[in-house]
Amino acid sequence: MKNPMSWLFAITFLGGMGAFYLLWLKEQPVPSAPLPSVEAPAAPAAKPEPAIRHPIQEAPASDKPLPPLSESDAPLQSALAEFFGRDALEKIFDLKDIVRRLVVTVDNLPRQKVPMRYRLFTPVDGKFLTAGKEENIFIAVENYQRYAPYVRLAEAVDIQKLVAAYVHFYPLFQQEYQNLGYPKGYFNDRLVEAIDNMLTTPDVKTRIKLVRPNVLYQFDDPTLEALTAGQKIILRMGPENAVRIKAKLRQIRQELTGQNFEQP
Repeated sequence: MKNPMSWLFAITFLGGMGAFYLLWLKEQPVPSAPLPSVEAPAAPAAKPEPAIRHPIQEAPASDKPLPPLSESDAPLQSALAEFFGRDALEKIFDLKDIVRRLVVTVDNLPRQKVPMRYRLFTPVDGKFLTAGKEENIFIAVENYQRYAPYVRLAEAVDIQKLVAAYVHFYPLFQQEYQNLGYPKGYFNDRLVEAIDNMLTTPDVKTRIKLVRPNVLYQFDDPTLEALTAGQKIILRMGPENAVRIKAKLRQIRQELTGQNFEQP
């Protein structure tokens, strides 16, 4: 859209010219022939609604009615506990405002940062481990072991049941997605987009060099540092964990969309 001040100036200028023209007409003889009519400009075409790429099938009838969004934490906690167990659930997830945390996390995975305020998962146990010193610092191989419990937990989940639970609660995710500023957005499309983005994470089998310009470490390779938040999470897991998590993400995508992921 052009600068609104320029439009205001143009309208004011044309209005002034119009007033001057009318004053000038009062001093001129009335023309014998009528002035030609001027057609009104055509209205601009309406912007088309964004097409839904991955529609969610309507959930089958259930004896568990969908709760209001404001009361959804307890039912979601019960559903998640069936997949991960109560102990793991309380250790791994932040269990307050679950719908908002999931929607915000998914929406930001293809971006540069995920807001910590609405993170869905608690921090990984232990300190971030590095190897080397001075100008040759790398992610330590031992650091990848910190993610192993999360990977094993993910691999143990029944994907069909997980997606069925997601479909059941989907109206809540869609409602929250629209509440966050996407009134015409479709949350499942964003979820598939986030999964596809993580599946395109480059396979880095060599040691990943780091730099520390401030408090936090960054990837020394600018190409890796420019990756999205979701892709960086995959890299920090290490190559073996990344392969296993990508395999699980492909299964989720297949179950959600009925389509295999195709590398662009």
